[in-house]
This record gives sequence, structure tokens and C-alpha cells, in this order.
Amino acid sequence: MTASTYTGMGAIPNLAKHLTTFRVWAPFARTVSVAGSFNQWDANTHSLTSEGNGYWSTDVKGAKVGDRYKFVLVNPEISQPLWKNDPYARSIVNEGGTVNSVIAAPDTDYQWNSDDYQMPAWNELVIYEVHIGSFFDDPSGPTGRGTFKSLISKLGYLSTLGINALEMMAADEFETPTSLGYNPAYIFAIESDYGGPNGFRELVDAAHQHGIAVIYDVVYNHLGPQNLDLWQFDGWSENGGGWHLLLQ
Repeated sequence: MTASTYTGMGAIPNLAKHLTTFRVWAPFARTVSVAGSFNQWDANTHSLTSEGNGYWSTDVKGAKVGDRYKFVLVNPEISQPLWKNDPYARSIVNEGGTVNSVIAAPDTDYQWNSDDYQMPAWNELVIYEVHIGSFFDDPSGPTGRGTFKSLISKLGYLSTLGINALEMMAADEFETPTSLGYNPAYIFAIESDYGGPNGFRELVDAAHQHGIAVIYDVVYNHLGPQNLDLWQFDGWSENGGGWHLLLQ
């Protein structure tokens, strides 16, 4: 396998070329490969090539949107390979207790209906803070709690209140089915129980059609404590620690 000539971190699908670029930062790994539903979870089929400075990448033909995957890292100080989710995963799924990264569709694959939307000036914003999970229940959703879809159904109502901006409480992927969002496990992935990245795109699109901006709350200063694949990601640790964040 050779290093990719495409840019970006994580899993970046190229729909025109029918391939996905995988890139990760793992400076303490001796080898890195990617295993997933596209290669029957074989850690020996698709190796990543070192690009220098700790970066590894490759292009995998046939790996497509919706496929599950993990990085498999070998550290010379650890006897067993480390199977880790992608720190840059845009989508995460928990299937029967097994948590996997998902190749997510790119923004360019979504047909936006609000291309002409213009955000109001900052000093004209009337902001409504909303927690997706508790704002309006969605009985058809995976937990029965609120989702992006159920919030979309109330945008007309919110518009009548005179607001022109939604500030969403944190909706990065978290470990538990319900949460205020301030225990993120994967800070680039949109919470799957809310509708995942496509559900979030649909919310933003619909909000813009109602003349409503969307402000996304993020949490970068703490994570977890569950499902933290970033912890000692490539086997590195120091003095019992291991916060090797791999977000270069």
C-alpha cells in the first residue's frame, strides 16, 4: 500500500473515485492498518504507509459511506495489536455493545435547500438554547427522546417566538443513551441517537429555511469517562498517564 495523495484526517470518502482515504496520527505506532466491513475485518489487508512526523495514510478502493471500520495499531512495547476507533470519525455506531467508526457521507453529498441563507449580524441575534434530547420527544427515535427530526417539527413554533438563532447544547457522540452532552467520547462525531451527521445537516438546512441560524456548542477541555479510544491510542503513556489526543 502507498500513502494517499488526498488531504484530510480520518476517513474521507471520494465518491467519484469509489475509494476512501484513511489518515491518522500515531507517532508511537510501529505499523498501522485499517480493518472494517469492506475487508471482512482483516487487519492484514490494508496497511497504512508512514508519511513522516507520525502521520499514516492510504486509499482503500471499495470502502464506502456506511462501512464500519477501526484502526489497528502495533506498538513494539505492547504484545497485542490495539484496535481503536478513529479519533476523527464523523460518525460512531454502537451495535450490540460493539462500538465502531462509520465512514460518513461528505457535506458535498448533501443537497442543501438553503444556499441563499444569510446569518443576521451578531448584535441582532435572538438566541434560543436547546437540548436536543429533552426539547421534544421522538417516539420513533432510538431512545424515545428528542432527535434532530423532532426539533425540525417545532421550528415553525420557535420562529413565532421571534428567535433567529438556535444554540444547541453539545451533541458530540457520547457513551450513554441520554446525556446533557458534556461527556463526549468522539468530538468530531455527531450523536447517533439524535440522528447522526445527516440528521444534523437536515436540521441546519431546515433552520436556515425558517431564517434561523444554528450555533453548535463544543466541548474540548474534557472527555468521557467511557469509550475513550483516545486514551493511550497508539500505546504511548508517561508516568501512568496516556492522554495522547492525536488531534494534530
